[in-house]
Amino acid sequence: MRAMVLTQPGPVETAPLQLRDLPIPEPEAGEVRLRVEVCGVCRTDLHVVEGELPPRRESVIPGHEVIGWVERCGPGAMRFQVGDRVGVAWLHAACGVCPYCRRGDENLCDAPRFTGYDVNGGYAEYMTAPEDFIYPIPEGVSSREAAPFLCAGIIGYRALRRSDVEPGETLGLYGFGASAHIVIQIARHWGCEVYVCTRGESHQALARQMGAVWVGPSDAVPPKKLRSSILFAPVGELVPVALSALDKGGTLALAGIYMTPIPQMDYQKYLFLERNLRSVTANTRADGEALLRLAAEVPLHTHTEEFPLEQANEALQKLKRDQINGAAVLRVSQEGSKSA
Repeated sequence: MRAMVLTQPGPVETAPLQLRDLPIPEPEAGEVRLRVEVCGVCRTDLHVVEGELPPRRESVIPGHEVIGWVERCGPGAMRFQVGDRVGVAWLHAACGVCPYCRRGDENLCDAPRFTGYDVNGGYAEYMTAPEDFIYPIPEGVSSREAAPFLCAGIIGYRALRRSDVEPGETLGLYGFGASAHIVIQIARHWGCEVYVCTRGESHQALARQMGAVWVGPSDAVPPKKLRSSILFAPVGELVPVALSALDKGGTLALAGIYMTPIPQMDYQKYLFLERNLRSVTANTRADGEALLRLAAEVPLHTHTEEFPLEQANEALQKLKRDQINGAAVLRVSQEGSKSA
């Protein structure tokens, strides 16, 4: 099978992903094998490829926004049938026995495994995944549109819930990439006023097009105090900027798996008056199921730019330079190609 493999992390400008021909993997007990149709290109992939997330194995195939067709079921795997269209997200598996898993917080598992990081992901023609951690994809949404839901959408949804925003309230979004352009659709569906702070004229134009009531640069001060905000940009210097724009009792959710250092902050200026600062750590399966229900209900749509599998390095380079308006998606096989 064709696969884009990372053996040595490095700047994406050096094209660290290499196209290789590898054996097709076999599903183990409780797993299924997917023939990958498309795989979204996520900022977390960029952190893996460039080594901001330390390597956990000698080589890995990145990719955790995967849409594909079940091609083979391993021993004991009975949840899906051959030919079903499914999605694979960042959380590959959780232990199920630690205190966090037992209380329903599997995203905080003591021994999690992540797709495209601990195990091979979707930058390949085939991959395997535990059937308990994959999702049926709703009818009526194309695979290309659905791919960003599997991380950008799920994490964006979790961040939205962590921000404590309620229907009809004010919400700030800092950064307007793959996650934010999904979140704004949910927020508007809930009747929220959305204020967007982001760099780049194309990102600002997309935010206006998608219904933001106000748009400004990343460090701008919105024209009114915000009930809740989400920081998608992995820029620690924006944390005090976003906190200062919150109303009393407001909440800022930090949505990234990686962030540059947060500067020292004056408590009285940024956190007093019961302002809240929260992080977001991975996702639970319940988050994914809820997001996919919303995708069909709203319905949600994604703005995507498609690349062939062999251009994964180029897609990541454009993502790093903020040149993707919406989300990047790798085309691995043709839509509807359910078998080899």
